[in-house]
Amino acid sequence: MNTTALRNTFRAIAKCGALVILTVGCNKKADNTINFTSAINTYYDAHPACLWSNPVKFPVQADTSDVSQTSGYDALVDQGLLVRTTAEKKRLIIASKQVNNYDLSDKGRSAWTADVNQPGFGNFCYGHRKVTSIDSATPTTSAVGAATQIAYHYALSDAPAWAAAPETQTAYPQLRSDLASPQAGQATLTNTSSGWQVAAARPSHSPSAGGQIVE
Repeated sequence: MNTTALRNTFRAIAKCGALVILTVGCNKKADNTINFTSAINTYYDAHPACLWSNPVKFPVQADTSDVSQTSGYDALVDQGLLVRTTAEKKRLIIASKQVNNYDLSDKGRSAWTADVNQPGFGNFCYGHRKVTSIDSATPTTSAVGAATQIAYHYALSDAPAWAAAPETQTAYPQLRSDLASPQAGQATLTNTSSGWQVAAARPSHSPSAGGQIVE
């Protein structure tokens, strides 16, 4: 075989290899790392990490003597997300106690993620998971209805400035942990007619006092 013919053969092989790679990459039902990553990222695009495990409705009131109640809110006051006023609340006829009232500021309303299912409720969210590595996947197939258990690592993207503040991270330890370094996560993926989708996501941590994330 002459040099020209050999060169043409190599080009044909290269084109075929590229075509195979492109075909596999475009097949959303294929059981591969690209599709697993895409499925998990898509799920968390709609499930951001937030301060509280359940939506909150403002204004709220907290006893000034209860630091566990006030510390988190006060940290958000420091970041301009909440405004604080003080008041006295009568307990009995002759007794009263000091309370703080917290409400959203103008800045807080712009950072607020409203709950579409509960008017008036919402959360402060600080980022979305983005997969940094797929660590393992249980055996599966590309057939519709197939399932696989995925172990992966992720980092949070799009974190706002208020979430990086030391005061906020002290008041919400899970926030600090989430933003510190890549975290481990697990998910169950199911293959559908539209490709792989998250069927169940499990937290890789136990909720901590003062700050939790929505799963």
